[in-house]
Amino acid sequence: MSQDLTSDTPSAPEGDHHTATKNEKMVIAASSLGTVFEWYDFYLYGLLATTISAQFFAGVNDTTAFIFALAAFAAGFAVRPFGALVFGRIGDLVGRKNTFLVTMGIMGGSTFAVGLLPNFATAGVAAPILLVTLRVLQGLALGGQYGGAATYVAEHAPNHKRGLYTSWIQTTATLGLFASLLVVIGTRSALGEEAFASWGWRVPFLASILLLGVSLWVRLQLNESPVYARMKATGNVSKAPLTEAFLRWGNLRIVLIALFGAVVGQAVVWYTGQFYALFFLEKTLKVDGMTANVLIAVALALGTPFFVFFGWLSDKIGRKPIILAGCLLASISYFPLFHALTQAANPALAEAQAKAPITVTADPAECSFQFDPVGKNKFDGSGCDIAKAWLAKAGVNYHNKAAPAGSTAVVQIGDKAITAYDPRKDPVADKAAHGIAIADFQDAMKAAFSEAGYPAKADDARINKPLVIAILFALVLLVTMVYGPIAGMLVELFPSRIRYTSMSLPYHLGNGWFGGFLPATAFAMVAATGDIYYGLWYPVVAAACTFILGLLLLPETFKKKIED
Repeated sequence: MSQDLTSDTPSAPEGDHHTATKNEKMVIAASSLGTVFEWYDFYLYGLLATTISAQFFAGVNDTTAFIFALAAFAAGFAVRPFGALVFGRIGDLVGRKNTFLVTMGIMGGSTFAVGLLPNFATAGVAAPILLVTLRVLQGLALGGQYGGAATYVAEHAPNHKRGLYTSWIQTTATLGLFASLLVVIGTRSALGEEAFASWGWRVPFLASILLLGVSLWVRLQLNESPVYARMKATGNVSKAPLTEAFLRWGNLRIVLIALFGAVVGQAVVWYTGQFYALFFLEKTLKVDGMTANVLIAVALALGTPFFVFFGWLSDKIGRKPIILAGCLLASISYFPLFHALTQAANPALAEAQAKAPITVTADPAECSFQFDPVGKNKFDGSGCDIAKAWLAKAGVNYHNKAAPAGSTAVVQIGDKAITAYDPRKDPVADKAAHGIAIADFQDAMKAAFSEAGYPAKADDARINKPLVIAILFALVLLVTMVYGPIAGMLVELFPSRIRYTSMSLPYHLGNGWFGGFLPATAFAMVAATGDIYYGLWYPVVAAACTFILGLLLLPETFKKKIED
């Protein structure tokens, strides 16, 4: 029989010196620990996006493969709002505890199964289809997880410490990412990069079955929240939570304000500060995967306590000013921070970009968008496409300059100009000859890049690691500002009878769609423009819009009682 953690929980005193009871501490610890493991499961994929692109999307060009891998990562986020609707409704109908036990089982089983999947070389197109299917299951499960955990903890918390108590739930996403980083780093170190890339990447997924067992056992020790238990005892449980939450304007209006005036900004800041920064280090700045993981892990370790700090502070001065300040600071600091990251992580690249900037002069009508949704375009139909495909793969910054119609594309690297090979203007129709000519052009580009000082990868000896960590810490600090108080605010915005449903949807719409699609969208923007910083416009604009809308429309909630 599970231990009763709620029946003897006394009413929380309202004084500033209230000390968490043993039961309250157990509720926070058990809810947080279980959620850490779920985030560990979910973020393993994100950490291994580069490896997974090679394993499951090998049948397309490299740039498209990486964006496809990020899109598959985003697929899990795309379905999170649907998981929020399904499991949020169940949570309001039958209770908080049992709902997030089910979501945990789905999440853990799906993660374990990823470690068993055949790759593209073995199963062809079936491999990425199976991968995306499991990501969808993970997303559905996560859609029902967060609202339950946050609501459960909040409904145990004293009114004047709700921000502090729920901030522990807010640490779980970062702690889950941190735990997955440690497992990936440990596996890479033990097996070596070659073995890890070949088969060792499966180990962190397979190991999740052990974490699933621990998580389920911990969650089984919990009983239902006292607020929900009282509602059930008095017959005040909602019979139609979806209708009450989204078909009645009074509540729907608050859902929309929560989404666009708080969660969208929080989401883009979260995913920029942690995942996009990691992908930028690896893919754009060419930092070794192990080094990038370690640098991110250190920054996360330094930054994680600030989730609790800002949760505590939100109990004193309010949720709204901290969340909106984080959005404003992010929108004005991202461009300088990522430029500084380039200087610190790959100074040779920064020097080459300054000394020998790259310009592609071409007829715009002959230049394709450097992302192929079908996955079969090799971008070898025109000189512009061939040049930009190579530059996109190299991950370097370049500028575009329009040329007269019919002109052959020219790549200017500092003082050196290289005319792109254009197969349409070659009188020799032999494909083999075209392939040789394309290879010769690419070799000329490599030589010019080497001569101009563009590095093939970041030199570990030249990485200013303390400065990189400081920049990453600044990005994580912004994450803690927007994320630490958000759970407390979302819980306080909605009535108890439809709280699970109401708060889950805006949270997962914001984080699943606006946040989860950020890496794939941002890198597609970079591939399309040639500007390695162009993808930052996505979070900058979204965070700025949230700041403005939140300032005008978002209510303050930190003094609200939630027993109703």
